[in-house]
Amino acid sequence: MFFDLVRRNSRRSRKENGLFFVSLLVSIVSFYIILSLAEQDVMVFLRKMESDAVDKLMALIPAFYGVTLFILFFLVYFASKYQLERRSHELGVYLMLGMRRTKLFLLLMAEDLWSSVLSLALGLPAAVLVSELISLITARLVGIGILGHQSVFSLEAVGLTIAGFLLIKCLAFVLLSGKIAGKEIGGLLAPAPNGAKRQLPAGIYFMALALGMLLLGMAYRLAICGISWTSMGKMGLTMLLGILGTFLLFYGLRVALGFLAGRQGKKKLRVFQFRQLQEQVIHQSVSLAVSSLLILAAMCFFGYGVAIAWGRSAGEVHTLDYTFSVRESENVPEILKKKGLSDSFKELFEMRVGHIHAGNQDVSVRMPRVMELLTEEEDSEEKEILLNNLGYVDYPYVISLSSYNRLLKAAGLEEIQLQSHQASVYMDEEFTNAVRAELMNRVLSQEPEIEMAGDVWHMTGKVQNRNLVVDSSITLSFALIVPDEDFQYLTGGEYDIYWDAVLAPELVEDQGLMQAIAAVNAELGETGLVYESYLQNMGRQLFYVVAASYLTLYLAFIFLIVANTVLGVQFLMQQQKTGKRYRTLIRLGSSYEMLCASARSQIRWYFGLPTLAAVVSSLFGVRALFRGMLPSSIRNETAGLLVIALAMIFLLCVIEWCYLKAVSRASSRYILTLMEPEREE
Repeated sequence: MFFDLVRRNSRRSRKENGLFFVSLLVSIVSFYIILSLAEQDVMVFLRKMESDAVDKLMALIPAFYGVTLFILFFLVYFASKYQLERRSHELGVYLMLGMRRTKLFLLLMAEDLWSSVLSLALGLPAAVLVSELISLITARLVGIGILGHQSVFSLEAVGLTIAGFLLIKCLAFVLLSGKIAGKEIGGLLAPAPNGAKRQLPAGIYFMALALGMLLLGMAYRLAICGISWTSMGKMGLTMLLGILGTFLLFYGLRVALGFLAGRQGKKKLRVFQFRQLQEQVIHQSVSLAVSSLLILAAMCFFGYGVAIAWGRSAGEVHTLDYTFSVRESENVPEILKKKGLSDSFKELFEMRVGHIHAGNQDVSVRMPRVMELLTEEEDSEEKEILLNNLGYVDYPYVISLSSYNRLLKAAGLEEIQLQSHQASVYMDEEFTNAVRAELMNRVLSQEPEIEMAGDVWHMTGKVQNRNLVVDSSITLSFALIVPDEDFQYLTGGEYDIYWDAVLAPELVEDQGLMQAIAAVNAELGETGLVYESYLQNMGRQLFYVVAASYLTLYLAFIFLIVANTVLGVQFLMQQQKTGKRYRTLIRLGSSYEMLCASARSQIRWYFGLPTLAAVVSSLFGVRALFRGMLPSSIRNETAGLLVIALAMIFLLCVIEWCYLKAVSRASSRYILTLMEPEREE
């Protein structure tokens, strides 16, 4: 009978507080994913390419694990407290019927243990499945291919997930059961209402509200102007202003809610609704502020993490698979042919790049007409940046036209046509963006004259920006593409040669890009050639994507789960404590629909206030993160990344709405129980 009671009570608790149970399942999934990160295909690959960086990343995992345990403890504590307080009358009846306190303790512990085991039994298989799915999708996206994917079950991650989950559950249970054990039977049968808090003059709360908004405005300004990133002190000041401003804002909100409650409206129970909200804000302003800050952190992490991952993965156009650095008397095609590797490449061509040193002439480049045409363009920040950059161009590199055309052909693009003494402009993507390129294209459309090596040349065509070699560390801020005869003359026959190569399509289709490059790398190791592969370059890019996406998204979901579960649990706790008010309204003639509508409106306000504050702050927070932490290679794409970040913030708002609906359903179920006649004890 004891175990039947345990199972029945545990099942009822899960049904009555499904929001908390689902949050625990999501937490277990998150635990396992972050703890098994080192076993995923993409991390195994990164260890080969960027072992030092990955080791440093993995060293942070225990810290993330510890912080998450600390945060989730409060989630479990508050939710368990709500469940026990909701069952206070039931526990008092058990004692009245003769159950010893030790047996009551064992009953509650068995219920909690059964619920924990069930959560782990459902959560761990789901975690393994989700982790496997993430690994499979990531492997496919980065080119490992299905054949290169290896399923992994991390026993260590499972053990740490179980240990951490049971630790926080047991600790929360011990603290809460101690409080229950110390209560008298009368206190359990009739829980004491919230104690009244001393009220200050309304002017104090209005000043707190105004000061909170002022401090938040100051924090926003420091963040988006980049002042916060100048020193640790400035960053600390920004965070302090933001946190204090949020707490003061919610402390002073009772004034605004009191004003709304005093206004007449057509909606039924309007005054009751806002008086309830005002009381909740008075008693829970601190937890509302903390929840708002957690939602803010989730939105910033989620928006920044997805945007940076998207920008890193979409920002680089992949054309070349290999670049061979040529040493003296080295014939790359001949060496590859001897080793039987010729068929592994679809394209193999020279990329010739050199400095201007034609005889004893003045080799500087002068572009007064270009600067003049740019000056005539409409004033903008991008125009000033471009003018400043071109002002330092005195001795640019030159690129052989035939070499660059082979690159364009490999990329499937139209080749450039140039006459003698015509030049096309090359500007690497890292040093320009779409706006500056368009400005330069308008100038080039007029084919301005320039002076180079003592001769008059004409710039023509459009700005070119395709990467010349695989290694992204070799970049040219400004160069001129010239016909081959002119290239020979300008460089005096002294220039650098790189051999660019593209893998055969059938090889990539059969094995996947990463596996194909890895296989060719193994054979190239015997040739003695010095080369850079896209695999190595890709490893550097992927590390930033993984670091930005996995960890930031993990923290975002944890913060979001905790904030929303605490909000939902506290609202339902407060609703239960004020249950007599609902019963009074029922006796006065209020219908079930009226009470549910009032409760839903309260929930919308209760969730909406911290969420709205978080959304406003996140608009500035994400912009500040982009300003201070965005890698230089994609800094030009800030506007597009902001759009992605805003879309992710909107997605989190949708998740907030789902939480709101879940709490509304729980509230309606509670109100339905109040519609039954109250039995006198």
